[in-house]
Amino acid sequence: MAAPFFAEYLAERRILRRKLSYWRIAAIAALILAASAVGFRLLGPNGAMGFTPHIARLAIEGVITGDRETLKLIQKIEDSKAAEAVLISIDSPGGTTAGAERLYDAIRRLSAKKPTVAVVGSLAASGGYIAALGTGRIVALGNALVGSIGVLVQYPNFAKLLDMVGVKMEDVKSSPLKASPNGFEPTSPEARAALAALVGDSFTWFKALVKERRNMTSEQLEVVADGRVFTGRQGMELHLVDRLGGEREAIDWLEQEKNIPKGLPVRDWKQERTLERLGILSFSARAAEFLGLGGLSCALDHAANAAQERILDGLVSIWQVGGAN
Repeated sequence: MAAPFFAEYLAERRILRRKLSYWRIAAIAALILAASAVGFRLLGPNGAMGFTPHIARLAIEGVITGDRETLKLIQKIEDSKAAEAVLISIDSPGGTTAGAERLYDAIRRLSAKKPTVAVVGSLAASGGYIAALGTGRIVALGNALVGSIGVLVQYPNFAKLLDMVGVKMEDVKSSPLKASPNGFEPTSPEARAALAALVGDSFTWFKALVKERRNMTSEQLEVVADGRVFTGRQGMELHLVDRLGGEREAIDWLEQEKNIPKGLPVRDWKQERTLERLGILSFSARAAEFLGLGGLSCALDHAANAAQERILDGLVSIWQVGGAN
């Protein structure tokens, strides 16, 4: 009669062992992940870089907003004892004018402590060129695009459309220029003049920056400050670029002119990815739409679009094919 009870006892023991084995494996995996995280912090691209001397590579890509993560990363490179020089790889059409100013100031502080070179692979226009101006030297491929020296402000105007559908926006404001232009009514001459003054002031700052950093005469500045982009070859002739080439030529300059030891490895410094940078919001919206969750898809699309629109609020220094410069 004891045999069935003994069999149940053995079965319970087996189940208990399996549970204990599972939790042991889970605990070991958690320890491994924790150790990996600590090691990545210490030796990863944003950490101490293995404590070995190297040339840091910082990528400035896409729309420039002067975001906090990028500024923190530049500060880390500035404080690093292992990074002896910095290659700033630029592929950007620009972005907000204030964001480009923040980025420029951070690169100038970095350049005061370490030799820096901007390497333009395809595009450094408007705010992207402002970032390049912060470095000690600008190297660009012959067919890269540089320049687009200018500032603009853009806003949609729905006044005629609202008239067609019979909708009128009404407001009570403290003065005629408050919240003008607003897109719901024709832009008044006074509002347009106020915007023109803002654009003109920022444009004057941009031109002064180019003139000072590129050591140009007023006549030379006049040629390049009409909003156009130029190839790297044209940029050489117009004093917008110091040398044609890529990273090899940039490293040669560091070794020959800044006494950086030859043969140093080049290592990437990267910032942490956010949901917006990874495109998870847009991807999730498509997945929700596929699964028939229309409401969730619309909400995610709205969040993704709002995130993109938010970063371009205000005056912008950006270049687009087929758009205003």
